[in-house]
Amino acid sequence: MSVTKIELAEMTYEHLKVDKKTAAELVDLFFENIKEGLTKDRVIQISGFGKFVIKQKRARKGRNPQTGDVMTIGERKVVSFHHSQVLKERLNNKKS
Repeated sequence: MSVTKIELAEMTYEHLKVDKKTAAELVDLFFENIKEGLTKDRVIQISGFGKFVIKQKRARKGRNPQTGDVMTIGERKVVSFHHSQVLKERLNNKKS
């Protein structure tokens, strides 16, 4: 199951009892702040949920899966997520 930004805005609307436009703006603002922090190579830590970390990947040799040709995969940044202990326990039904 996946959740869209529209569904998150709807949940925000129902929970906070604000108008739908404000709820959508809150969800957009939340994600924009996360994106902005990540583009500045910051760690985004959300208490009770987890943290998003930028990792630098080195260039490496790889293969084109269609042709089998050897190619170089350039260095790049990737986002990594580490869940919190609270989320881990909740996922494993140790706490509600």
